[in-house]
Amino acid sequence: MATDHILFIHGVNTREQREQPTYPNQLIGHIKKLIDDPNNLKTIPLYWGDVNIESEQYLMSKVARPGSRWHELWFQNTRQNTILHFMGDAALYISRSVGSKIVEKLKEQVRKGLENASQSDRLHLVSHSWGTFILFDILFAARWKDSNILGHDSAMAIRGCFRGLEPNPDEGIRIASIHTMASPIAIFSLLDIVKGEDQAKGFSELTEKQAEQRASHDITPNLKQLVANSRDKPDSNKLPWLNYLHPADPIAWPLDPLIYSLVDGLKRNIEVQDIIIKLSFVESLMQPFSQTALVMLLYGGQAHESYLHSVQVAQKIVLTIQQTRNLGLGSRD
Repeated sequence: MATDHILFIHGVNTREQREQPTYPNQLIGHIKKLIDDPNNLKTIPLYWGDVNIESEQYLMSKVARPGSRWHELWFQNTRQNTILHFMGDAALYISRSVGSKIVEKLKEQVRKGLENASQSDRLHLVSHSWGTFILFDILFAARWKDSNILGHDSAMAIRGCFRGLEPNPDEGIRIASIHTMASPIAIFSLLDIVKGEDQAKGFSELTEKQAEQRASHDITPNLKQLVANSRDKPDSNKLPWLNYLHPADPIAWPLDPLIYSLVDGLKRNIEVQDIIIKLSFVESLMQPFSQTALVMLLYGGQAHESYLHSVQVAQKIVLTIQQTRNLGLGSRD
């Protein structure tokens, strides 16, 4: 019997000083309570949050040295923890050296998590916030194809675990569903802007080589390849992609219909749904003030983390798993 694997990846500002990450535990608990066969479910929580600690400590040793103007600034704790963790995680991943360390760390976790998976099993991706960008960048961005850069071998090893991606598109586990929470992918579609500019000027679609040279972080060519290659036949069932948005989360952006405009023909093979998280009673009371900056400052961070505790998200993930089981997605029998 095929097994359903759920791979989780967290976003910025996640620091855990323990061997096994716990950030998705509450969501996993909800899923296991709701699913009809929890014993046929394997969870794989990835963790990369500690890779940047050394770089952050170095930065603070320089900025907050004795006699520095740092000591005259307000909100030092917020700057050093919340803001540095948010901005630092994003900036350091884009850098070649730290980004490669994250890829290396995730490689070992992905390979270990999927070491006993069969090609008839199904994989469900669940990503939060900046983790969506990291995962999609590793799987799809053109920059990792360059064999001369740090992280190339690790990125290719990760891609080799997924059916539909080079270097072994006919091997690996099939992705049965995608779940993105607080996804910034819409914002990072700007990395594909060169394609839009060229089309606006009347030029044809960029070749793969041109895309790699002009937009090394562009995820769209390999995303299109994965979706096309992972279908058994052109008229097979569409890959479900659920994108969860809390109304008060400033990082969350809708993907429908944007994602279809980025990848030509994607609508034939994938179905994107934007899911609005239902407001609690207390949250609904704040709705008349929802467009004010004060509400965003007071509640935006809490809303951004809420997905990992949401029963609604768990219900949607479970429903998708059951639907892909019934449709036989992933099976190669």
